[in-house]
Amino acid sequence: MASPALDTARLPRHVGIIMDGNGRWARSRNLSRSEGHREGLQASKRVVRAAAAAGIPYLSLYTFSTENWKRAQEEVSFLMGLVKQYLRKEYEFYKENGIRLRYSGDLAGLPRDVQENMLLAMEDTKDFTRLTVNLALNYGGRDEIVRAARKWLARQAGSPDPQGLTEDGLSACMDNPDLPDPDLIIRSAGETRISNFLIWEGAYAEYYFSPKLWPDWDSEDLSEALNAYSGRVRKYGGTA
Repeated sequence: MASPALDTARLPRHVGIIMDGNGRWARSRNLSRSEGHREGLQASKRVVRAAAAAGIPYLSLYTFSTENWKRAQEEVSFLMGLVKQYLRKEYEFYKENGIRLRYSGDLAGLPRDVQENMLLAMEDTKDFTRLTVNLALNYGGRDEIVRAARKWLARQAGSPDPQGLTEDGLSACMDNPDLPDPDLIIRSAGETRISNFLIWEGAYAEYYFSPKLWPDWDSEDLSEALNAYSGRVRKYGGTA
């Protein structure tokens, strides 16, 4: 059954997605985890296209966390190769949907060829304005806060005064300070934790948890999440 029409007046500006369930999707079909990741990539493209069509300006995708390096080397190598291939070959998809690519995470910790492709993709898409897709790659929320604190310290002349550190000052040192904080964070596959994703920026985000495995997601699943968000009342610690 199709989802109800979206309330375009109450759409979030920035949606973050924790794309979970690729491995379980593959296991349930007696497939390799690599096949699950391939299908997860196709789901990502469906959801990105749907977000652009819905008029969402910003979308952050949790692509590879700082903790994912603990996985088997074969799986990590496959994921890095998939990221590199996707960045290199999907320019027409970006152009068709007006997608500008951005990046969150510790770029220096990625393989050199992935770094190069990431920077080239951002340069190639910098003038597209329909939807900004922020790829969280080698990303962890705690790691981002630590790197931001180091950046703030490096910007101080002489001996830094700890009393001079403010929320706004630290926010300005985050990976993408010009992007708005996420209004809605979605997690697939039935898990109800945030897994170190945008923990600074998402302090007042609304959360939506779906039981559906990520490779099965499509535009209707995104619409259901957006409709659920449109019914929320956001008070930011105050009253309605």
